[in-house]
Amino acid sequence: MIIKKYLGILFTLSLMCSSAYGQVNPKEKFDAAFKAIKDNYVDRIDDEQMVDIAIKSILGKLDPHSKYYSREEAEKMQASVKGSFVGIGMQFVMLGDTVYVTNVISGGPSEKCGIVSGDRILKVNGESVSGVKMKSTDVFTKIKGEGNTSVVLSIMSQKRKISTKKVQRAAVPDRSVVTSYMVTDKTGYILLRIFSMTTREELDEALINLKKEGMENLILDLQSNGGGLVESAIGAADEFLKKDQLVYYSVGNNDQKDYYYTSGLGQFMSGRLVVLIDQYTASASEILTGALQDWDRAVVVGRRSFGKGLMQYPLPLFDGSVLQLTKARYYTPSGRSLQKPYKNVDYNSEIIKRFASGEMQDEKHMVRNDSLKYTTLVNKRTVYGGGGITPDCYIPIDTLVYSLWTQKISAMGFIEKVSFEYVTRNRAKLGKTYPDIISYINGFTLPENIVENVFTLAEKAGIQSDQMNREAFSELLAVNIKARIAGFLYSGDSDDIKVRNRYDHAFVKALDIIESSEYNKLLNENNKQ
Repeated sequence: MIIKKYLGILFTLSLMCSSAYGQVNPKEKFDAAFKAIKDNYVDRIDDEQMVDIAIKSILGKLDPHSKYYSREEAEKMQASVKGSFVGIGMQFVMLGDTVYVTNVISGGPSEKCGIVSGDRILKVNGESVSGVKMKSTDVFTKIKGEGNTSVVLSIMSQKRKISTKKVQRAAVPDRSVVTSYMVTDKTGYILLRIFSMTTREELDEALINLKKEGMENLILDLQSNGGGLVESAIGAADEFLKKDQLVYYSVGNNDQKDYYYTSGLGQFMSGRLVVLIDQYTASASEILTGALQDWDRAVVVGRRSFGKGLMQYPLPLFDGSVLQLTKARYYTPSGRSLQKPYKNVDYNSEIIKRFASGEMQDEKHMVRNDSLKYTTLVNKRTVYGGGGITPDCYIPIDTLVYSLWTQKISAMGFIEKVSFEYVTRNRAKLGKTYPDIISYINGFTLPENIVENVFTLAEKAGIQSDQMNREAFSELLAVNIKARIAGFLYSGDSDDIKVRNRYDHAFVKALDIIESSEYNKLLNENNKQ
């Protein structure tokens, strides 16, 4: 029987091979292969599993950005750009066996229930989470849930008063504008994290408020902004460019060009503008930066951006899954494609190669393709395409920030731990001595033993520091700890960033440029290469 079955399979295969000499219908070939795999593979495979594998494989061979998302994945992706998420609006950290609230999101459910930073979470729905062996991820799982449902938290305040809070899970603001503030009397700063459905509204509000405070110049921070909704990038460009200026154009598989212009309804269409970018500035961020650079509207400061010039559109399938399919290439107003090469290369390792080549440390190693030279539209400066946006002013990385030692201690949460413990012990005194972030930035000096505590924790964990650079690492740690203390003490990420900016090389250079004659020199029509 075994021999007969084997001969039967050979006979079937020979028939299939002989039919191959005729013209093959690709769909019929796929269906035949699908059935052959399903009927003959050693393990059972259901149809849905096979279809998912096939779709992912097809898209994976097309380009690096075409993706297939299951219904659950698609819902998460959609939530990331809605400008809100379902939750209770709280961040927490587990120190030892105690869960501390580290930040409460303004306007969120937790704030409405009177929960504040520094409170301890003792129980979740009657189950103890403090004083027991539990991971922070386990606590998060117990707290999360569907919208319009509640979670009951037992809370101990900083005055050691215990209360029960019934917190209803609801939409929590997930702002794309992380912070905006006046750096000097004339210069404002906005950090944009993502391009979401609420970006234009948030950006509009931030610009109006900064102008009320006397803003004449603006530093727009797009560092590590990985993009988001292209429509929001157009809206952001609208804030800075005059009416009917081209933001970008796209070209699909029919070679038709679609053009996208500004409406002229922006809040900051004149005044000095510097845009901060780095190697993780991508997609919609590059659309905005490319438009501002091409129109000579802004000086771009930082490192070469990521280089994503392919545009994806969601194509929903009937079961709720989504094909995120590349349907067009986009081009900046000067005609540049910013897409870096992706065929026959290790696309996902390209950023690592920039580190290895020395590009991240020295401008002379930065890629400039002379065959992809373009000219800006007003001052006729030379700009480049083919692999991200080349900045007008280059800033090398801080090698200590990207060192293995720094990455390890950050991943272990040591900076977070010592910072929060210090705030917990000294919150009342700090609040009285430094009632606001300005007095804290200008007056607070970090005790040396706090930095040493991080080195001690690292050494206990087997993470040895480079003794030759210990002093430099100490200075880096001091900045990071001071920033985290500010975040825990005041309003979270916003005040954390205000501290970090004081020591950030790109920010300091941007401020120097925007308030000096160097700004005009970088944008001057005679500044041609």
